[in-house]
Amino acid sequence: MTDTPQLDDTHFRTPERLEVGKASTHKPRIAMLYGSLRQGSFSRSMTEEAARVLTRMGAEVRIFNPTGLPLPDSEDADHPKVAELRELVTWSEGMVWCSPERHGAMTGIMKAQIDWIPLSMGGVRPTQGKTLAVMQVNAGSQSFNTVNQLRILGRWMRLLTIPNQSSVPKVFLEFDGRYRMKPSPFYDRMVDVMEELMRFTLLTRDIKDELVDRYSERKESHAELSKRVNKKD
Repeated sequence: MTDTPQLDDTHFRTPERLEVGKASTHKPRIAMLYGSLRQGSFSRSMTEEAARVLTRMGAEVRIFNPTGLPLPDSEDADHPKVAELRELVTWSEGMVWCSPERHGAMTGIMKAQIDWIPLSMGGVRPTQGKTLAVMQVNAGSQSFNTVNQLRILGRWMRLLTIPNQSSVPKVFLEFDGRYRMKPSPFYDRMVDVMEELMRFTLLTRDIKDELVDRYSERKESHAELSKRVNKKD
């Protein structure tokens, strides 16, 4: 085999780095985002239902309320709601994104929250290697447009998006007058998704920084990386 003189093998990572030394013992930290400000929002109700399940499974759960979050770039990053969101993402080890589908896509409220999450803060990627579960609710027939879009965004932000997902059609039929989800195959599917999220989070949280680490970026300094990924149009 011929030599590859351009490769800088001082930046190679070996499989041994994926071995976990002392495993974390604290509860998995899950941040949850939903995509509607409407009173009686079903995406919020679905998120709260999933939060109850995660709590029963042993997670520490925090739900972000997007009320008052400004449009991306309309305020500085030190805006209180932006700072709250970013602190939550940094704290988390996994996330759940749940959005209604509007005009065949996620809502602007959902996208605004994701857009306020930076790819890098001080050379550190706040989402890199963390787990993600995606869900959507629909007023009409079942669709997968929104969860597919959320998957694309999760991959772009280097989140480990779990294979399972939840899409609930005619969601107004699936909740009672107290906005609690009725027993149904859709409820069971949501539980499946949360269970899978917990498994992936427990399996990966102690090695998350290694799972999506890149040779090309290890050759850059933190300052160079931060400048490149945060460049604005």
